[in-house]
Amino acid sequence: MFKANEIVENFDNFKSLLERKTKNLSKELETVKILDKKRRNILVELEKLRSSKNDISKQIGILARQKDLKSIEKLKIESNKSNLEIIKLETEINDVETKLDEILLSIPNLPLETVPVGKDENENVEIRKVGEIKVQNNEPHWDIALKLGLVDFEYATSLSGSRFVAYTDKGAKLVRCIVNELMDLHNKNGYKEYSLPVIVSRETMIGTGQLPKFEDDMYKVDNNQFLISTGEITLTNIFRNKIIDQSILPINMTTFSQCFRKEAGSAGRDTKGLIRLHQFNKVELVKIVSPETSEKELEILTKNAGECLELFELPYRVVELCTGDLGFSARKTYDLETWFPNQNKYREISSCSNCYSFQAKRMNTKFKNKDNKKEYVHTLNGSGVAIDRLIAAILENYWDGNKLKLPKVLRKYFNNQEYI
Repeated sequence: MFKANEIVENFDNFKSLLERKTKNLSKELETVKILDKKRRNILVELEKLRSSKNDISKQIGILARQKDLKSIEKLKIESNKSNLEIIKLETEINDVETKLDEILLSIPNLPLETVPVGKDENENVEIRKVGEIKVQNNEPHWDIALKLGLVDFEYATSLSGSRFVAYTDKGAKLVRCIVNELMDLHNKNGYKEYSLPVIVSRETMIGTGQLPKFEDDMYKVDNNQFLISTGEITLTNIFRNKIIDQSILPINMTTFSQCFRKEAGSAGRDTKGLIRLHQFNKVELVKIVSPETSEKELEILTKNAGECLELFELPYRVVELCTGDLGFSARKTYDLETWFPNQNKYREISSCSNCYSFQAKRMNTKFKNKDNKKEYVHTLNGSGVAIDRLIAAILENYWDGNKLKLPKVLRKYFNNQEYI
């Protein structure tokens, strides 16, 4: 969340960069200018009235010692008028600040100047490819999963509706084993493991930028609480309203969690299979870092996410998102896309983003620098990785037409069998 003065003082730059990323926000930015000016004017009037009221109080004190009751009464009438005017202006400024905050919370983060300009995912820039594509034109992963008895879509639908899956028998075991391998990998890479609630407050969702922008995509429960759509939300908010000593930065964290998303804007897309579910499994990585190291940390985060796919020997590529495909809170993002033989293309399995101080300002998370001054931290997040999509990729890349060849890393969980 940006401060109003940041926008007002750098208005043209804000407008120019935002136009690269999202729809025209000129009206919202102009409203910020108007409301900020109104707020400043009210503050000036309030200061004058409060100063005048203080002067009157001092005069009343002097007159009281002189026992000039007539003059005191006149000043009290004047003081009461000032009080009423102060109350009126305080109500006005509260209304202005509420409207200002609503707009500021809806304005996305600015893309970095170096981010490629583009309208959508078709204009993302490929950075590198890793691994060799060995399988093409294979069966869809949902058919493979059903043949092997790994999932039951009908049972899940009867329980919860469309876009849910029930993993059964070896399928459920597969989820558990994959999570174990991923969490062990992240532990080795220095990420501290957490197990956190999946129900959070509105304030928590606002902190990482899910609200108010994406409220229609979130599952809301009682007491103005929400089911998380990513472990990023809980991990990052651990440090809300905290001041961190720079000596402990960077902070690296990971969590495995069930995540929930309505997928309100994806009607007709990926209606079959494990790609786009309302309830899904995900391992998340989060970094809290010093501003001067955040760009380097994004490269490390992306490397760590890539190691997840290398662990299962899956071919993938890294793309840098163009401005039009960047997420709400991100200034720069790399997507990792793994190969799906049935679709004959790469599909996203992880997004690694640097949010700079955008989330930290919303959460009020700072650190003390070497000069003992307080600065906002930078926050980064990335999937490490989306479990259901990973299973889908394994199914399509390891299916030989009759049976599933297990990735080497998983065989120890299945009595060292090569196939299931």
